[in-house]
Amino acid sequence: MRRIDAIGITFGVFMAGGGLYLLFAFAGLDSANAGIWSQAVFMLGLLGWVSTYLFRAATQKMSYVQQLKDYEEAVMQKRLEEMSEEELEQLQAEVEQAQAKQTQAEQAQAEQAQREKI
Repeated sequence: MRRIDAIGITFGVFMAGGGLYLLFAFAGLDSANAGIWSQAVFMLGLLGWVSTYLFRAATQKMSYVQQLKDYEEAVMQKRLEEMSEEELEQLQAEVEQAQAKQTQAEQAQAEQAQREKI
């Protein structure tokens, strides 16, 4: 975001606050109550915005995290494309071997759990 964008957003929020104050004043509230209610509405808006940010941060759905994930996937795809046939076959063999070990470990755990039930 550029500096002028931040200034524009700040000015827009300032004007929206004044408009909200005038709306409450025209609705019949005195100036003190109109100010209080306009501040209350803006605080609720701010808390809502912060809660969406915290939710995105907690669930890893932020722009930076998504861009990093896309970059890592693109790098891995590029590396796969650059590998020779022999390297791809070796990688596939390693993956199959790792899957076989994992399957054996899961079976051993299942057998152990079954023995413990008896």
